[in-house]
Amino acid sequence: MNKNAVISGGTKGIGLALAHAFAKIGFDIALCSRNKDEQSDLVDAFAKKYPNVKVHTFVADVSKREEVFAFAKFIQSKMPQVDVLINNAGVFLPGDILKEKEGQLESQIETNLYSAYYLTRALVPYLPKHGHIFNMASIASFMAYKGGGSYTISKFAMLGFSKVLREELKDQFIKVTSIMPGATWSNSWQGDNLPPYERLMPAEDIAAMVVAAWQLGPSSVVEDLVIRPQLGDL
Repeated sequence: MNKNAVISGGTKGIGLALAHAFAKIGFDIALCSRNKDEQSDLVDAFAKKYPNVKVHTFVADVSKREEVFAFAKFIQSKMPQVDVLINNAGVFLPGDILKEKEGQLESQIETNLYSAYYLTRALVPYLPKHGHIFNMASIASFMAYKGGGSYTISKFAMLGFSKVLREELKDQFIKVTSIMPGATWSNSWQGDNLPPYERLMPAEDIAAMVVAAWQLGPSSVVEDLVIRPQLGDL
């Protein structure tokens, strides 16, 4: 029987790379996103590439608590346990705290923090001994920068959530890892005047490091995983 991985925000960018990485080593996958067409394309592609892997998809806007709970119930109906939970869903809205539009803090917190908080609370009872939770933080979780605004606030909070969770779950032998990538190719990088491809990290490299952290023995855990472009962030 395959192990099970749950990924929020799993149809593009780092989330999609994570889905591929865990499917490649034989995990069944459950993921959510807001786009049904992207999910259909993913299911078709995975059926061809990973014929022995089950993929369960669910349309949800994780900024809405009720939809996070609905996703959790969907997972519970499809999977007997959750071996790996990856709280990956997030959104980046640049801005300065004193200039960004009203409500930007709330929208960033709802998507980048509350979604992970509520999904984790719903699914921890389904994690077995030696289960593993990965929380997608950011270098913005420990390093402020101009233009980060409410995004940086939300990611500082995400790192705090992850560290508290680590302390609460260590005696249950459930691992918790904070992932803190720097500039990574994703849908956030679009338009003209883009930097050279090699200047940013491929999402596949982030996924490879997550899989490597999961593959450690039961007595070891990577608590904080910081990955940055060789030449530094932009």
